[in-house]
Amino acid sequence: MKLGIAGGVLLVLAVVAAFVGYSALFTVYETRQAIVIRLGNPIRVVTEPGLHFKAPFIDNVVYVDKRILDLENPAQEIIASDQKRLVVDAFARYKIVDPLRFYQAIGTVPAANSQLATLLNAALRRVLGESSFQSVVRDERDELMRRIREQLDREAQRYGINVVDVRIRRADLPDANSQAVYQRMQTERQREAAEFRAQGSQRAQEIRSRADREVTVLLAEANAKGEQIRGEGDATRNRIFAEAYSKDPDFFAFYRSMQAYESGLGNNDTRMVLKPDSEFFRYFVDPSGKMPNVTPPKAPATPGSPNAAAN
Repeated sequence: MKLGIAGGVLLVLAVVAAFVGYSALFTVYETRQAIVIRLGNPIRVVTEPGLHFKAPFIDNVVYVDKRILDLENPAQEIIASDQKRLVVDAFARYKIVDPLRFYQAIGTVPAANSQLATLLNAALRRVLGESSFQSVVRDERDELMRRIREQLDREAQRYGINVVDVRIRRADLPDANSQAVYQRMQTERQREAAEFRAQGSQRAQEIRSRADREVTVLLAEANAKGEQIRGEGDATRNRIFAEAYSKDPDFFAFYRSMQAYESGLGNNDTRMVLKPDSEFFRYFVDPSGKMPNVTPPKAPATPGSPNAAAN
């Protein structure tokens, strides 16, 4: 009986000891850091991963993430230094480097995100409000993001947070302004296109006019040159004919008559009404081309004429 009671007591003691031992141990993972809190007051910070001890029942452990965390900030409308409205969508990445200060100042990651979002919006308005639209969109974007990160990091240090990076994902005009700018750009491009087309048409007309003028000049010069050469050829031909005629007039006359026969009698439908003893057919009558002496018939005498009186 006594052995049974003793065994039960020992079992209870073992369970209590196990529970006490379990309560005195806690585990810290690679991605976390722990704060040991005793009766509401933090007493130490554990950053090394592994199994650690704490006072059972009176110590509590609060875990803080030590990875790089993301802060998503909703798009904000900001007025640049040139009075142009911008819709800026930015985000930040931060890391908790002082868990004790973080726990004392904020306590949780959602509360930190809310506080950092407010600080990020303020930094965006300060930095971008001093810059022009062109600088934000194109020229100095990297420099502006660096300045925003430095201001946000400086303000986040009091919460035990280190801001790793700040990025502007998008910086555009509002939809209404974007549409107006787009229409203005479209109108400007259409005006430039019309101007370019007008200049091109004028240039094309000038080129065509110059080409037509050059063609006219070339044709005139070619015609003049052709007429000159043709005239020189005719002169040479006439000179050759004249020399040939002066050397043998009879052969030249015979040659010209043969050419006239070929031209005049070459076609089958040629009709010529000539006297057989005409000059044109003299080589048909006599191969030497001599025309016979034909005495024209005398006209009949009329009464009262000299011939009638002589008779």
